[in-house]
Amino acid sequence: MIEGVPKGGRGALFIGGEWRPPASGKYAPVVDPSNGQTIGEAPLASADEARAAVEAAAAVEESWGSTPGHVRAKILRATAARMRDDRETIARLIASEVGKPIVDARVEADRAIGVFELAAEEVRQLGGESFPADAYERPPGNEHRFLFTVRDPIGVVVAIGPFNFPLNLLSHKVAPALAAGNPVVAKPTSAAPFTALRLAEHLVAAGLPRGVLNVVVGPGRTVGDTLIEHPRTRLVTFTGSTEVGKAIAEKAGRQAKRVILEMGGMDPFVVLDDAPLDVVVPAAIRGAFGYSGQVCTASKRFLVQDSIAEKFARLLAEKASTLRVGPALEETTEVGPLIDGAAVVRMEELVADARARSAKVLTGGSRPASGPGSFYQPTVMDEVPEDARVAREEPFGPIAPVLRFHDLNDAVRIANSTPYGLQAAVYTRDIGRGFALAKRIRAGGVHLNDPTTLRWDALPFGGVKESGLGREGLRYAMEEMTEVKLISVNFASP
Repeated sequence: MIEGVPKGGRGALFIGGEWRPPASGKYAPVVDPSNGQTIGEAPLASADEARAAVEAAAAVEESWGSTPGHVRAKILRATAARMRDDRETIARLIASEVGKPIVDARVEADRAIGVFELAAEEVRQLGGESFPADAYERPPGNEHRFLFTVRDPIGVVVAIGPFNFPLNLLSHKVAPALAAGNPVVAKPTSAAPFTALRLAEHLVAAGLPRGVLNVVVGPGRTVGDTLIEHPRTRLVTFTGSTEVGKAIAEKAGRQAKRVILEMGGMDPFVVLDDAPLDVVVPAAIRGAFGYSGQVCTASKRFLVQDSIAEKFARLLAEKASTLRVGPALEETTEVGPLIDGAAVVRMEELVADARARSAKVLTGGSRPASGPGSFYQPTVMDEVPEDARVAREEPFGPIAPVLRFHDLNDAVRIANSTPYGLQAAVYTRDIGRGFALAKRIRAGGVHLNDPTTLRWDALPFGGVKESGLGREGLRYAMEEMTEVKLISVNFASP
């Protein structure tokens, strides 16, 4: 039994401060992608249990919203301290549930700890503004008024997390919501419920009142839709596919609910002809193959100026062929498994399509020869045409397609040619050309001489076009999760 998985291997729902088995008695297997073995069972909530979770959160909406900020911050800091003490167990749980190499899983645990610490600090910064009332001609009497704004909690927040960062990305939703005074109903992925339930245990032990956090697991079409459409939920924060995100936006929009959507990306990694390849290639390896490419900000298209494209592709393939593919819990593993067998099949389909369109596979392009688990070899392809599926559809796997461009206009055209706009990278010694590209590429973030995967947890993060709505990043998420209220005070004598 893996530490962190409940005794008996079955998780429980957390509703109104109580751990309870699903009323239906239904569970789904949680499978370790490294070996295909079941490590436990995820509890599957019903629509009624999802409604109960919202009602439990709504019942404490006023009391939690009026809890002093310093008290909320103390609970968040205590949660971070407990997570730090539990870091290794959390990391091994992440590695076992989603196949993330243990070295990277520890980094995820550290980042989540930092998110709770940052949220505690931002409680002090979440304020309003004052305005000089007498600067406005109308309405009359402004010389006797004082105007200011406050930020009120928005209400019950629904936090829907993905499989690839089951702790950190859920923390990016739960921590700012709690810091801003909102109760939360979290719906982690059924593929990795135990990490989320472990987080709930730490929050409760840190002093979080009953009902302020609720955790339900289950299908999006029942549990997810119920949470989104319940009249008492006011904001939905989601990370996942664009298809699902747009469906959430449509459902939430019918009731004028706010959404924060972090969706798909086709993040371009642009290499100009003067870029130092000894720096670029290691960064490209990190961007393409970190967590087997299962990252929304992974470098998914390598746009390389034609004069150096062949050399870049060859060097990238040489380095990719040396990466150690193996089980997530082995310390030396550099590329772990994909989340499941269906993801491996998708890699095969994308590579076959690119080959059929004349792309050249320089390394990889297949599953490992033998062994259990959902593995696919790190793959580099050169001369990939723009109409190949891998150049248009988010692969979410360890594939690095190299596309060639002639000049800056060509690079911008290709970079902006998809419906997505999450992050982008530009490598060049000429900062002037780099800035010119950064201004013209449509993305939520552009990094000069750093990979697309760069992210600061405290700073704004999100996409444009079909990559997202709203912004994460602690203060920015807290602003999204609050309502601005204008208050005027007439201090003239009655």
